Amino acid sequence: MHAETTTSKICVDVAVKKWMKTVEKLVVLACAAFAASSLFLLCSLCFRFWEAVAGGALVGGDRSQGWGVQEVLKGEEDRGGADGCDLFDGKWVQDESYPLYESKNCAFIDEGFRCAENGRPDRLYTQWRWQPARCNLPRSFDAKLMLEKLRNRRLVFAGDSIGRNQWESLLCMLSSAASANDDSVYEVNGKPITKHKGFLIFRFRDYNCTVEYYRAPHLVLRSRPPPDAPSPVKSVLRLDVMDRKSAGWRDADVLVVNTGHWWSHEKTIGSGCYFEEGGKVELQMSVESAYERSMKTFLDWIDKEINTSRTQVVFRTYSPAHSSKGDGKSGGKCHSETVPDFRSSYSLSKSWSHFLNPFTEQRMQNSTRSALKEIDVLNVTEMTAQRKDGHQSLYHVGPLSDARLHKEDCSHWCLPGVPDAWNELLYALFLRRDFKARVRP
Repeated sequence: MHAETTTSKICVDVAVKKWMKTVEKLVVLACAAFAASSLFLLCSLCFRFWEAVAGGALVGGDRSQGWGVQEVLKGEEDRGGADGCDLFDGKWVQDESYPLYESKNCAFIDEGFRCAENGRPDRLYTQWRWQPARCNLPRSFDAKLMLEKLRNRRLVFAGDSIGRNQWESLLCMLSSAASANDDSVYEVNGKPITKHKGFLIFRFRDYNCTVEYYRAPHLVLRSRPPPDAPSPVKSVLRLDVMDRKSAGWRDADVLVVNTGHWWSHEKTIGSGCYFEEGGKVELQMSVESAYERSMKTFLDWIDKEINTSRTQVVFRTYSPAHSSKGDGKSGGKCHSETVPDFRSSYSLSKSWSHFLNPFTEQRMQNSTRSALKEIDVLNVTEMTAQRKDGHQSLYHVGPLSDARLHKEDCSHWCLPGVPDAWNELLYALFLRRDFKARVRP
């Protein structure tokens, strides 16, 4: 009896041990499965996080149904990322951590853009950041990261003085990461920052990269008229010939282009500058038609001269001017504007809507041009239209001048200010391009 009990006990012990081993195996398998799923989830989250950082933000959602610049350029939304994120549909948010720099601490700003140093008393215009509606921009501009990615490369701005405004802004933003040595950032030809008709090339010595500006307000060539041109013709815009300085842009790694403010009646036909195409001066051609033809020339040039798999081409859209009782040249005023205008989305003004025509959704989607499909559109028009508070107004002359004796400037922008936001978006497009290049099979 005792032997049977002992035998039964041994059998039970063996069964229990087998059961425990089975349980242990199941627990180990469960833990392994949990760890694997957790690791997969973590990797997915990390991938999405870095995709958001590199892509400029990736929260999806219904597209805006509004009209205006957003509607005209919503093709950019389709090309902007897998989630249909539109960086340019958003709002201005007050942020006391701004500005990103102070003009007094940046040597690369033209005197006319130094509003605070020229006596502007308010500061609020410097403390706004752009927040996309369904996207998350990188929360801070990382100058060191951008310079590292620009190492041994060229970033070129080509366009009018509003483009120079943006270029000087980026120089200040990037220089915060440069070494403290006075010669770590320098103009390669020893030229000073000033208004001129040439070009400026600043080198960041520690990164062997250059950030350059080429003045080309029309992008196409302005020259003397043909000998047989009628007497009203003092100069011509050759709509089928690129600006001569474009040879200097060809090998850029990043090319940021803008035009618009010089395509007005006042600065063309009104001043005796007519349009020439195919060797013939077109006296009856409108400014709008001439602009469209110049854009065709620009896009043809990109197709023929630019390797878009190597060079990132960015077209920065028109930056609206703001002035009441005139246009800034005839006594327009904007000095009393101290806060953004959030009342409504800016509709397409007839005075500048044609500047967006080459980049409408239909043209960009249906075009056979590789150039038009490859260009990144930096669509600042609607967001900038809300910032009537950001202009130089009276404060575009030095503190020793009497600003009241000068006409107000309601086209250019104070620095720091609105162009810094454009460059934060440029930074997002730059990182997005870099990310896509790294993950491309």
